[in-house]
Amino acid sequence: MTPQQAEYWSRFQAETGIGAAPRGAEAFGDDPVMQDELCALVLAGTKRATCSLARWFENDPDGFPKPGDYWIFLDGKSEPRGIIRTTEVEVKPIREADAQFAWDEGEGDRSFDYWITEHRKFWQREAARNGFDYSDDLHAVFERFELVWPKEKPAPA
Repeated sequence: MTPQQAEYWSRFQAETGIGAAPRGAEAFGDDPVMQDELCALVLAGTKRATCSLARWFENDPDGFPKPGDYWIFLDGKSEPRGIIRTTEVEVKPIREADAQFAWDEGEGDRSFDYWITEHRKFWQREAARNGFDYSDDLHAVFERFELVWPKEKPAPA
């Protein structure tokens, strides 16, 4: 965690009284423009879920995310923008994704067709960068969360 992220977490703890440690600090997406767009969706209350390939957690000493985990989410400049708390986690093959999960992710038109098309593109980019083959049979971590801080939505820019 960067000093800026640690200071952000300390302010969160001071204002909320929550003593837990953060699971991590992450941005949604793989480029700064996407990260800013997805960050804005979380802050607006539209995005309440995320889906990552399970392979990224297989060697994590903390294992898969679990309900109750707190995360600092970042914008496209890697600056902290809020705290989310995991509420539900399911690990299953990508091919088992459903329309409700696509809606909860809050991206695009929120349809399943949009969700699967864009996520396949994203995961194919990950596969190309990291030297593995993409398949809808890969396991993914389907994670739902709630925004816990800031409680107030930011004023429109």
